[in-house]
Amino acid sequence: MIQDETLGMSDDSTDEPDHLAKGRMTIWEHLAEFRTRLIRSVGAIVFGMVIGFFLYPYLLEFLKQPYADLTGHSDFLALDPLEPFATRLKISAYVGIVVAMPVLLWQIWRFITPGLYPHEKRYAVPFVVSALLLFIFGAAIAYYTLNPALQFLQQMGAGQVTSFYTVDNYVTLIAYMMLAFGMGFEFPVLLVALQIAGVLTPRKLLSWWRQAVVVIAIVAAVITPSGDPISMMALAVPMYIFYALSIVIGVFLTRNKRKAAAADATS
Repeated sequence: MIQDETLGMSDDSTDEPDHLAKGRMTIWEHLAEFRTRLIRSVGAIVFGMVIGFFLYPYLLEFLKQPYADLTGHSDFLALDPLEPFATRLKISAYVGIVVAMPVLLWQIWRFITPGLYPHEKRYAVPFVVSALLLFIFGAAIAYYTLNPALQFLQQMGAGQVTSFYTVDNYVTLIAYMMLAFGMGFEFPVLLVALQIAGVLTPRKLLSWWRQAVVVIAIVAAVITPSGDPISMMALAVPMYIFYALSIVIGVFLTRNKRKAAAADATS
């Protein structure tokens, strides 16, 4: 009798209610869950913005390095008295998103996990870690691509145009570049997640490779802020590679998924 009560107490002390752990939620529970995840995500972004606001001088020094390497000077123009302050707020917002990225990814995962089977929920940590690393990798590619991209854009002026950038225009360009590349590099995580959820299959992705070539090229052209071919290729080529890798990973994951489902059925 004591043993039964002890077991009952152990079940009640779990992190989630039983109906949440099994994925059975009403529409109101879904809305409440969404509100909780949203509040935590916004709080994480605000916390990151505070950090970015105080680190602004060091971040600006880092971001303007490609511009300094290209032009030989690091002075920006400000055409509006409020532009320096507005730029500081803008960088703080971008930093807030980056700092909050682990929290955002975790909240997204925890929101969708009630709809997954128990053997699928073990992918939570790999999902968050791989998405975070790919975002950082994409942002780094964008940063080191900016210098040759600016060189190409300046060459379009046939050497007759001297470039002086305002701080807002430059910061907006490089921040959008890093965010666009970071989000673009989340592409394989999305494809693998859809395969785990059963929405897509490796066979279906393989059959769509021709369409994928065209779609990826269009997406790279649209989300690349500078619109230069160097940046577009720097984004499109990794996405092609990621598309192929996601099919390979999907083959192994779906195979393991079938084995786990068969094991659960027999147990």
